[in-house]
Amino acid sequence: MTSRGVRRVALAIAAATSLTGVAACTAPAASDAGKTPHQSRSLAALRSAERSTHGARSARVRSITTLGSLMSTKAEGALGWRHGLTGTLTITYTGGSTADLMRRLDSTSLETRYLRDAYYARVGPAFARQLGGKHWIKYPYDYLDTLGGGSGAMMTDLMRNTTPNQSVRLLLASEDVRRVGEEKVSGEPTTHYSGTVHVSDLVGDSTLQKQLSQAGVSKETVDIWVDGKNLLVKKTEKADTANGAMNQTAYYSDYGVKVSAERPPAGDTQDFGTLLKKQGAAG
Repeated sequence: MTSRGVRRVALAIAAATSLTGVAACTAPAASDAGKTPHQSRSLAALRSAERSTHGARSARVRSITTLGSLMSTKAEGALGWRHGLTGTLTITYTGGSTADLMRRLDSTSLETRYLRDAYYARVGPAFARQLGGKHWIKYPYDYLDTLGGGSGAMMTDLMRNTTPNQSVRLLLASEDVRRVGEEKVSGEPTTHYSGTVHVSDLVGDSTLQKQLSQAGVSKETVDIWVDGKNLLVKKTEKADTANGAMNQTAYYSDYGVKVSAERPPAGDTQDFGTLLKKQGAAG
């Protein structure tokens, strides 16, 4: 594989991991000013759900994500957010041009481990040979922040805020948030809420506005389902991006589950920043 190919795969892994982190970007919540009584009641219920979901500190997660013709993935595992993001997800590429590339490298299924300072992705044997026999790539958050064009900062924000309550916070920023009705999710009764968040409305966070605009996102539709314990059990997000339509559905269960993520051996790990520098020099 050429140096450009190695860089492309390493960046594709970073992009997929940030997207399948199953969380929205953080956003300022809308106030009740100018809202109808129905909308105010929905906002109050969502604020309660945001607090309860955040306070649970961990959950099991499974999700399906598509991004145009670039990639389709599914993810499953457990994440905690008591002291920064921790946990493990298995991310599987199921379609798109990225899946074709990862299939050739025997890396269609990746174990990803989230720690407070970085996340790690375990690659398959074919790609490991491109890394000098190392099976893990380390993505330090501090380094991702330095990538140009704001893309690295956006990836870092997505991965550091991979918590269910962030989706509730994003919906709270919607100007048309509404209660859809009572529905069952996995056989359990829930309340369904929906709304559209316009990037131009995020006046309290110019950085988020810029990041989303650079990604070609002008608005995002968010739907969530909350159970009788005020916990988020399902969410969907839809948006048009520069890389095509983004759709994600995620399910959350077993709140409070024990979560752990062990740092891979240093001798079996390739640092992402070092990898880019090496491949850049080689190319």
